[in-house]
Amino acid sequence: MKKVKEEDLRVANIYTADFKSFIYDDGVAFGDAILQLDDSQPLGVGFHVYRMPAGMRTRSHRHNGHEQFLILEGELIENDGRVFKKGDLIWLRDGTEHNSYTPNGCLLAVHIAGPETPLE
Repeated sequence: MKKVKEEDLRVANIYTADFKSFIYDDGVAFGDAILQLDDSQPLGVGFHVYRMPAGMRTRSHRHNGHEQFLILEGELIENDGRVFKKGDLIWLRDGTEHNSYTPNGCLLAVHIAGPETPLE
């Protein structure tokens, strides 16, 4: 088997790499940031690591494709009051509408199949 070519490999450490600020289409930013190695997808679509600062609430949105995420650090509180903690793996069906809040900040490994539709 051949060695993987350098141009066919990207590596980043989630604790030391630079995350990109997530800025919504209307120019609003809440301080959340994304580490995404696949630049063939829009930022926040496909697989990425997502960091939310303490006190942040996501905008209400609808999923266009399933979403899956794993809580790596911190906790996340859903709009219905459910609390997800470190180690929880969550799946949300295509079409699900929700928002999330983190009191102390959190780090998530995420896969989103398609761009989300804002509800606000």
